[in-house]
Amino acid sequence: MRFRHPDGSTVHLAYCTNVHPAETLDGVLAQLRDHCEPVRRRLGRDRLGIGLWLARDAAHALVTDPSALRGLRTELEHRGLEVVTLNGFPYEGFGAEEVKYRVYQPDWAHPERLAHTTDLARVLAQLLPDDVTEGSISTLPLAWRTAYDQERSTAAHTALTTLAERLDALHELTGRSLRVGLEPEPGCTVETTRDALAPLTAIGHDRIGICVDTCHLATSFEDPHTALDALAQARVPIVKSQLSAALHAEHPHLPEVRAALAAFDEPRFLHQTRTLTAAGLRGTDDLGEALAGDALPDASPWRAHFHVPLHAAPAAPLTSTLPVLRAALTRLVGGPHPLTHHLEVETYTWQALPPELRPRARAQLADGIAAELTLARDLLTDLGLKELP
Repeated sequence: MRFRHPDGSTVHLAYCTNVHPAETLDGVLAQLRDHCEPVRRRLGRDRLGIGLWLARDAAHALVTDPSALRGLRTELEHRGLEVVTLNGFPYEGFGAEEVKYRVYQPDWAHPERLAHTTDLARVLAQLLPDDVTEGSISTLPLAWRTAYDQERSTAAHTALTTLAERLDALHELTGRSLRVGLEPEPGCTVETTRDALAPLTAIGHDRIGICVDTCHLATSFEDPHTALDALAQARVPIVKSQLSAALHAEHPHLPEVRAALAAFDEPRFLHQTRTLTAAGLRGTDDLGEALAGDALPDASPWRAHFHVPLHAAPAAPLTSTLPVLRAALTRLVGGPHPLTHHLEVETYTWQALPPELRPRARAQLADGIAAELTLARDLLTDLGLKELP
């Protein structure tokens, strides 16, 4: 979906396909047929943007087989889909029964991460629509925080600098300008936007910036305006923003609140949980840890890294951080000029919701994703952007 900003530029809205995990190119093609095109039809649009997730094997198949890449582009066009952004965070296995800490491997200290992200950039340069010259890729925020020493930090810095050079060369070769954004996430080396300032200013290249995920922003209790102002002051480019909402519990000391939270404690994904105390931010690596005894202070609200559907907040006594998303979006695209032109709805946890909230069929999932995109569309038009055909 495309929108015209009052300044005349185009803002792209997509939804991320990591909600339909696939490890192979055949799986990606099935996603387009079984999920993405039906969402587009529900929205009544001739064209729908998707934030494509390509696992290692799928990306490698595309970058080593020009005919396969041409075939994917043809399939996208045939189904009324377009790609201007990729999700390069998960490397493989995102559809596994247990993902948890595995999603952070390989990190930016490993050569495999640079190789994979380079492959993604080469693929994206060929998938961009003919009338689009700028693409974006979100990626791991360096590494999970443990075992990240100076040696690994130096290796990650070197890899990202090499990536920037490769993106420069790709621009010269194809005319397509691609940027990669580190995506701050609780528990990682770069947990907050503030944590991103030092490494990104050290790299000092405008092709390497930040991806602002509004669920992660909220989970870390960051104020959107303060965070985005700091990025602007440091001249850190906002490559893209993922529109997502976290799980919020206002009164976590109450037994009924803890019981409601326990329904979201599931074995597949990591749900980092945070609370803001007078002494600062406190947290656990997973929701189950927070609910076990006194691992996390409960005198103030808790937020958990669980991407809940944008249009459907959990039932009381829980809610979502949709207000944080609204505030961030106002700052991102509501001013005289957009701070980013790439927006991506990223609710990948539909099948991790409590059983009674999960979609039971493809049609129900498509309905839900379409409802999320409709909400995002309405937020954008309320800010003065005009939806384009």
